[in-house]
Amino acid sequence: MKISYNWLLDFLTVKPSVETIADILTAVGLEVEDIARYETYKGGLEGLVVGHVVTLDKHPDADRLRVTGTDIGNGQVLQIVCGASNVAVGQKVVVATNGTVLYPFKGDSFTIKKSKIRGVESYGMICAEDEIGLSDNHDGIIVLDDKWAPGTPLRDVYPVYSDYTIEVNITPNRGDAMSMLGMARDIACWCAIHKATPQVLAVPSIYEIADAGQSSYALSIADSRYCKRYSGLLIQNITVRESPEWLKNRLSAVGLKPINNIVDATNYIMYAYGQPLHAFDASCIRSGVIRVKSLPQDTLFTTLDNKEIKLHHEDIMICDGDAGLCIAGVYGGLHSGVSAQTTSIFLESACFDPICIRKTAVRHQLRTDAALRFEKQTDVTHTVTVLGHAAKLIQEIACVDVVGPVLDSYPGNQDPKIIS
Repeated sequence: MKISYNWLLDFLTVKPSVETIADILTAVGLEVEDIARYETYKGGLEGLVVGHVVTLDKHPDADRLRVTGTDIGNGQVLQIVCGASNVAVGQKVVVATNGTVLYPFKGDSFTIKKSKIRGVESYGMICAEDEIGLSDNHDGIIVLDDKWAPGTPLRDVYPVYSDYTIEVNITPNRGDAMSMLGMARDIACWCAIHKATPQVLAVPSIYEIADAGQSSYALSIADSRYCKRYSGLLIQNITVRESPEWLKNRLSAVGLKPINNIVDATNYIMYAYGQPLHAFDASCIRSGVIRVKSLPQDTLFTTLDNKEIKLHHEDIMICDGDAGLCIAGVYGGLHSGVSAQTTSIFLESACFDPICIRKTAVRHQLRTDAALRFEKQTDVTHTVTVLGHAAKLIQEIACVDVVGPVLDSYPGNQDPKIIS
């Protein structure tokens, strides 16, 4: 499992170094396999500065090349040979100075050196987006806003988020450690036992969801052995859009690709608290009854990635009547997921049987982050608490109306286990 050092520190009142955290986690049996520097752009855009093209002449020996005089601040005007068709006098451009290591979007890194290009000396490089790893775009050089002064570090133009990604080997019996909170809990305990600097977990307060009377949905669980608890909440008037930068950075640091603010929020909560969530487009629940049950052998189901599979009669499904919406705890369906047109969601927080989830995930080769957590067993007592955290986050980033009450079916009603 990948964890983010910066994210982990959110749960700790004392901020140990990344090396200290790695030592503590390994000492408590959560073996750290690797620590890697993470930056929004590989190399952190070091050595790249804003340049101002002040002169532009034809290359004496190549029709497609131009010889620029490019001001990089402090009175330095570099002669740089450029082959881009869109280079022009007066532009603010991105310059890689001699000695800069570039990390292109594709391919290996390389170092900029003084060179001769068709007999003309060149003392740097004017860059395109793909050449410095911003994107795969190679449609000419980057032309920046005129407000940037020559010599400005490119990190000021494109802010770079820096973090450490810690790779931890989680054994099958440690489902409690499959989150930032779980890791922070172990660190705090180690510090208390070894009389190091005292740690107090910094857990956000629980968002109290207003009681708005009877839920809009009814719930039917066919067999409570396979669904130990099912909680959910209707959230209306959402705006599906790109997530804020801080959220995209957190997810990217642990190897997740940002998708949109709703899906990203569910992934963020899962990594933070260890509880998988699933967001359904509420318009797909037409019957008003959410059924947790299996479907007949070989029933066809189209997954979120548009693949048609044949269900096994032991697969647990989340259904609208008899129509499958989602493979419970494993993978969403194509027609019930959040899209740009979604305006309301039903947010699920449940606890499924670990053995059932593992069999389904292996059977269909769907080894998702959610399935991995359910396999190791999630905390049945926390489904509603985590819904509160998720509702608060979604309200902040999607301008929504949270509609209560929480729909909650909990047949076992287990008391939390307290270990002194």
